[in-house]
Amino acid sequence: MKYNFDQTINRAGTDCSKWDGLEERFGTTDALPMWVADMDFQSPEPVLAALRQRIDHGVFGYPLVTKRYLEAAADWYRRRQGWQVQAEWLAHAPGVVPAISILIEALTEPGDGVLVQPPVYYPFMRVIRETGRRIVENPLVLQNGKYVMDFDDLDQKLAHDHVKLVILCSPHNPVGRVWEKDELLRFAEVCARRDVRIIADEIHGDLILPGHKHTPLASLSPFISERTVTCVAPSKTFNLAGLQTALVIAENPQLRQAYVATQRRRSQAGANVLGLVAAEAAYRHGDDWLDELLAYLEGNVNLLVKAVAEDMPGVSVIRPQGTYLVWMDFRELGLSTQELDKFCLTEARIAFDEGHIFGTGGAGFMRMNIGCPRSLVEEAVTRLRRALAQAGRNKHLHP
Repeated sequence: MKYNFDQTINRAGTDCSKWDGLEERFGTTDALPMWVADMDFQSPEPVLAALRQRIDHGVFGYPLVTKRYLEAAADWYRRRQGWQVQAEWLAHAPGVVPAISILIEALTEPGDGVLVQPPVYYPFMRVIRETGRRIVENPLVLQNGKYVMDFDDLDQKLAHDHVKLVILCSPHNPVGRVWEKDELLRFAEVCARRDVRIIADEIHGDLILPGHKHTPLASLSPFISERTVTCVAPSKTFNLAGLQTALVIAENPQLRQAYVATQRRRSQAGANVLGLVAAEAAYRHGDDWLDELLAYLEGNVNLLVKAVAEDMPGVSVIRPQGTYLVWMDFRELGLSTQELDKFCLTEARIAFDEGHIFGTGGAGFMRMNIGCPRSLVEEAVTRLRRALAQAGRNKHLHP
């Protein structure tokens, strides 16, 4: 391999949320951070080289979002995902969550319903509430170790709950589903029949594990594309979250213009000069790094799945099809939400994102970030195995 993903880079003391924010988030520094969704890997060398060159220039004035950058991004999605994106469909965003907040304000009115599919990325619920809209839930259903959509419930909610907008998480965070084409077609058909527009959060769309294929929702047909706004970013793919650079993709000019107008009204149209440089370099030169990353992540998943199946009674893994996030099921341990939180943090000494923060259906689960050197996954496995064995001996658990 060209890239060394086994390299351990000490992030402590770099003011990063994942490592330096442990005490603020969890009240302790004595835990292995496997929570917030960034990776512990260096970004690709072509990205670092482009940043060094730009930094050496030494002047960091207001940047332009250039056609050259937008063409690089459009070419990436054509090349990697088979989606025939045109550069003129793209608009800059300071991040996917800010973009979703802007879109909710642009495409709905206060009091309108915005539908989500929990357990789901928890900032969705926050931005719906903060924009004065109503959260409407269409919970996913866990069947034989795999999450599926409840289409009958979706149709009922869209028909009766004054829903004007749906947020699709694709691939789904935290459950790791890469939605299949027939699922997406059925989802879009229900939304179209009820005249509801769609925000497709596809930030994890490049992080697809072997054996699966991401289908951008808007690529399915011109009719679906006309009703859909897609939010993407290089941040998860290339570990660039701190550079606050994302994109909104809308073939429909009315939807795109509504986004841009609301963004300007909020004074959120400015871009990060280094973020633009990094994103363009990643889109132009990041293919080989991403290919190696995906193979490495599969190895981390395999390690975790095997260890849990062999040595951790009462725990199971919902094997991810995409993302570097793993949804772990602790329900058979018989612990309350508070007991499970405490067990993982103080006995296993691992800082997971607690399942219950992802909403309905999340209680009894934990989300684990395996976007890190394998040695850290091995350490987490060791800590969890030891804590389960000790608690079992002390009869604290009831698998």
